[in-house]
Amino acid sequence: MIDVAELLRPYRDVIEGELDRACRFPEGCPEKLAEAIRYAVLAPGKRLRPALVMMAAEACGGLREDAFAPAVAVEMIHAYSLIHDDLPAMDDDDLRRGRPTTHIAYGEATAILAGDALQSQAFAHLYSRISDPILASRLMGELAIASGASGLVGGQEDDLAAETIELSVFESPSRAIRHLESIHRRKTGALFVACAKMGAIAAGGSQEQVDALARFADAFGLAFQITDDVLDFTSDAETLGKRTGKDSGRGKFTFPDLMAAQRDEESRLELGLAVNPHDADLRSGCSESGRNEYDDSETATRTDIGVGIALAREQAAALIQSAHDSLELFGTSGQRLGQMADYLLERTS
Repeated sequence: MIDVAELLRPYRDVIEGELDRACRFPEGCPEKLAEAIRYAVLAPGKRLRPALVMMAAEACGGLREDAFAPAVAVEMIHAYSLIHDDLPAMDDDDLRRGRPTTHIAYGEATAILAGDALQSQAFAHLYSRISDPILASRLMGELAIASGASGLVGGQEDDLAAETIELSVFESPSRAIRHLESIHRRKTGALFVACAKMGAIAAGGSQEQVDALARFADAFGLAFQITDDVLDFTSDAETLGKRTGKDSGRGKFTFPDLMAAQRDEESRLELGLAVNPHDADLRSGCSESGRNEYDDSETATRTDIGVGIALAREQAAALIQSAHDSLELFGTSGQRLGQMADYLLERTS
């Protein structure tokens, strides 16, 4: 059992002070805006992304101090994305990290502006803290690409669009799974990849090391989202610090839903039954009792969502193995990253 609190403690202890200092603004920043920014950034959390930046730097032979600036910048982008993600026009959440979301605490307008400010502040922080202009530009470029239209924001747009897409749009559940993977490799995974690459770049890592850590983070990020989907079914709001059951309830694709649908299709084929994806509406696929409700024939096999959860966990485990394979280049220097990957299979929040 991975003690993630102990694993992250030395990284969290140092980054909390860095984040606090980074969220002290000069004259000109309205007090309410500054309060909203600090509320969002300094909210209690694991600081997983900053820790991954620092761990990547250490894996490449650097010091965690080498990665302070990119670690802060990444957390600012993450905080901005959560503020906007929680807005009524987006995921409409009122609970984040066990307390009211920023727009509930400060109003929608101020929350939007806090997110806007954090996005630009992340790049201002790199500009002001990295003296080498070439290094600063590389770090800014990685973060901009990860958080931009083809990264985090693009993934968010497709995630919102998925609320109105039925399974029948796809040729098969497996195609829908690939679409969901594409969404989360951008919405969630792109920033994890940026964490790994920026840590390596800040430490002066070789291109081989940067590429290996990018592969690690790509697998890690997708595994993170799969386990997040599983927890949406299996955990509760008090443990997670956010509402559960919302994604599936709003008709969004989740990995357990789709993997249950895929197994259902496989079972029909094994029984020689016709497969007609146009009969399936994923948004009504799982009832409160945890059963699929596709409009199938009476003889069709219906796959319990519990099977989808088990299959999702198997996929996450396979991705974690792939992440470990990517760390072979680093030997014992990558041990902490490997432990973080293993934690995903055990996480409860």
